[in-house]
Amino acid sequence: FALNYHIRRLCSYKIMSVRTVVCLLTLLFVAVGSPASAQTVKALVGGTLIDGYGGAPIHDSVVLVEGEDIVEVGREQAIDIPKDAEVISTEGMTVMPGLWESHAHLMLVGHSDYSHWHSRYTGAALSDTIMPAAAEQLLHAGVTSARDLGAPLEEILEVQNRIQAGEIPGPTLYVTGPFLQNEPYPGTEAYRWGIDSPEEARRKVRHLDSAGVDIIKMVDQDKMGMDAVRALVDEAHQRNLSVVAHAHRPEEIRRGLQVGVDNFEHTGLGTAPAYSDDIMQKLKEATAQRQLYWTPTISPLLLYEQTRDNPERIDSPDWHRGLPDAVVSDVQQSLENPRRLSYYQMMPQRNRTLDTKFQQLQESGVNLLVGTDSGVPLNFQSDATWRELDYWVNRFGVDPMEALRAATYWPAVMMGVENEYGTIEPGKKADIIAVRGNLLRHISLLQDVDLVLKHGERVK
Repeated sequence: FALNYHIRRLCSYKIMSVRTVVCLLTLLFVAVGSPASAQTVKALVGGTLIDGYGGAPIHDSVVLVEGEDIVEVGREQAIDIPKDAEVISTEGMTVMPGLWESHAHLMLVGHSDYSHWHSRYTGAALSDTIMPAAAEQLLHAGVTSARDLGAPLEEILEVQNRIQAGEIPGPTLYVTGPFLQNEPYPGTEAYRWGIDSPEEARRKVRHLDSAGVDIIKMVDQDKMGMDAVRALVDEAHQRNLSVVAHAHRPEEIRRGLQVGVDNFEHTGLGTAPAYSDDIMQKLKEATAQRQLYWTPTISPLLLYEQTRDNPERIDSPDWHRGLPDAVVSDVQQSLENPRRLSYYQMMPQRNRTLDTKFQQLQESGVNLLVGTDSGVPLNFQSDATWRELDYWVNRFGVDPMEALRAATYWPAVMMGVENEYGTIEPGKKADIIAVRGNLLRHISLLQDVDLVLKHGERVK
C-alpha cells in the first residue's frame, strides 16, 4: 500500500533519469521491506460510519489506518483493501471518532469527601496511581481526548507527558493545571492559585504557559478585581491560550463575557429558574461576533437522584480499573449512603431548572460541548461521558448526531486541533471507536464501547 503510493510519486518526476529512478526504487524497496519501518495497515470493514461532520452515515464503510493516521475512508465497493492488511470487522457496528471529555478531573475518582481526599492523595499518589487509573478508565469508555480542567501542575503535566510518550494508556490530554481565582480555599492551594492584582494575574498566566499548559482556567472571577480579570484573559490570549471560566453565578458570566472568555463551564445559577434577560442578551451579542463555547456539565446534577434511588451503579467494577483495592474501598465507604452527601442536597431543586437553562443556552447560539466534571462525587470516569450524551438526547431532546458532534468535532475546533482530531477522514489521527448497534437510535449503547483505537493502536 505504502509502496504503491511512493512509486506513483517517483514516476511523476519526469526530469529524473531512468538510472536515478531505479536507484531510488531500490532504496525504497529496502526501506519499505525493512521490519523496522514496516507499518501494518488496519482495515475497519463493514460498519456504519459517522464521520463527525454531521452528514448522512456511510453504510458498509471502510476505514484504512496506517501507523497513527487514517489514510482512506469510503464504502467497501470503492476501496481496495491491501492484501496484508489487518482486517477488523465492524459489521453491525456504528463507527465514529473517539469521544472528547471536555471537563475532566483526573485527580478525582468519585470520592464524596473532598477534604479527606485532598489530604490523603497528593504528589506521587496522584501522578503514579490516581491519575493514570482515571486516564485508563476514560480511554476504555471510548474517550480518546480529554480536557483536564483543574489539577496540581507538576502531577498533571507528568501524566500528560507519560501518556504522550506511550508509557501509560489514556486519552490525549489538554490541561489547565491549577485554577486561577481570587483566593484559594483552605487546603486547596496545590490546585488553586490566588490572584490579588493585574500584575500577579499576568505573572501566573506566564508561569503556566512556560510550564506547558494548553488552557487557562479562571473561577470566582466575580470576586476578583476587574482589572485582574481583564489582565488574566488578555495575557492568556496574547499567548494563544484559550480561557475557560466558571458560570456558577450571574456576575461570573457577565464579567467573562465582558473580557472575552472563550468557554463557560457548568449550568450554574443554583436554584434560579433561568438566566436573566440581560445575560441572554449579552450571550446572543457575543455569539454574533465570535465563536463562544459552553460546557453545561449536566451529569453531576442528574446523577444524584438516579444513584440515590438505584445505587447498583456504585457496585459496577468498571470504575475500579487501575485503582488499588485500598483506594476502591475508600471510595466505596465514602458513598455508602448517597442520601447523606451534603454535596448533593440542593440537586433536586436545581434539577427542576435544567430544562429551561439548557434550552436558553441552545437558543443563545453558543456551541455546546460535552463535558461532565468527571471524578466529582458519584461521577465516575468510567461512565460519565456516555451519561452526559444520554441526558442530552433523552431528556433535552438534542438530535443524536448533534450531540455526538458536541463530543467529537466541536471540542477539536475549540482546542484548535481540528486538523488532526474530531472527524474520520484521510490525514487525521486514527482515534476511532465502534459500538455494536445503531447509535443514532440508541445513544446509551455508548455505555459499552466495543472497539477503541487511539492513534491507530487498538487499546480495546
